[in-house]
Amino acid sequence: MYVKEAGRNVKTVELDKSGNVILIDQRALPKFRTVKMKTFRETAEAIRDMTVCGAGAIGVTAAFAMAQAHMENVPLEEAKRYIDSTRPTARNLFHATEKLLNSSDPVADARKYAQEEEEACKAIGEHGAKLIQDGFRIGTHCNAGWLAFVDWGSALAPIFVAKRQDKRVTVFVDETRPWLQGTRMTSWELQQEEIKHFIIADNAAGYYMWKKELDMFIVGADRIAANGDAANKIGTYEKAVLAKENGIPFYVAAPLSTIDINTPSGESIQIEERAETELTRFEGHRIAAEGVRARNPVFDITPARYITGIITPKGIVKPENIKTL
Repeated sequence: MYVKEAGRNVKTVELDKSGNVILIDQRALPKFRTVKMKTFRETAEAIRDMTVCGAGAIGVTAAFAMAQAHMENVPLEEAKRYIDSTRPTARNLFHATEKLLNSSDPVADARKYAQEEEEACKAIGEHGAKLIQDGFRIGTHCNAGWLAFVDWGSALAPIFVAKRQDKRVTVFVDETRPWLQGTRMTSWELQQEEIKHFIIADNAAGYYMWKKELDMFIVGADRIAANGDAANKIGTYEKAVLAKENGIPFYVAAPLSTIDINTPSGESIQIEERAETELTRFEGHRIAAEGVRARNPVFDITPARYITGIITPKGIVKPENIKTL
């Protein structure tokens, strides 16, 4: 994708010729900057501290961290344990480290993995764009654009392809607290692509559904269980329930690396909880009274019965058919 601030095509994560992992610093957006991770541990910590977000981007970053470990002569079993400890929910991370664990050429295979994930996301866009009619108003939650992958993205890929097909679309972007991925990332990406959009409060999506101002909803996923249940950013479940109540199609877009057939249902997915301070503080300032406690789950589970279809690189399938892919 084209980044105006950089004046060039920039991928979310890259492995340079010297073995450094170059990342777009997602914590800084909408201010654009890249950061360089020189060791596999630095790269792993970039996953932990959310320098890089999004299931696909986390997966590819994990693959590159494994390649760095190989170049540093660190046993890949040791590297995998360290990398796997950074984030527990996104399937893509574990998919990547499993793929690289027994590689005879981790550097080449990591680059191949990144390329395959990028191609998968482009295919998601091509399949998903068929669902989008000219003039559609589309809701989304969190960031599942190219920042969340290597390029193209999952939930935003159909929108990007539809734009290239000269379809007019308007996107309603949930702000996505507490990290504001929608406000800071999704909106920024849509601006780069010159796609009409509005940022809305997280709790406003139901209002716009009720007013018949949304034609469909597309979100990404961090892990999809064998029965079609999907883990995604906290707040996704309530959007899916409201979409069903209002008769609005609700789609999940994801590459095959997000699907975990060894997890029977959403009840078996480990949900990450992060620090209370992400809710009690804002930009370094405490906004909750001293002594007040907080709970901060990062993801929730959307049961398969609320999902109209899952947009994959191989086509659009019903959640109950996810195991056939």
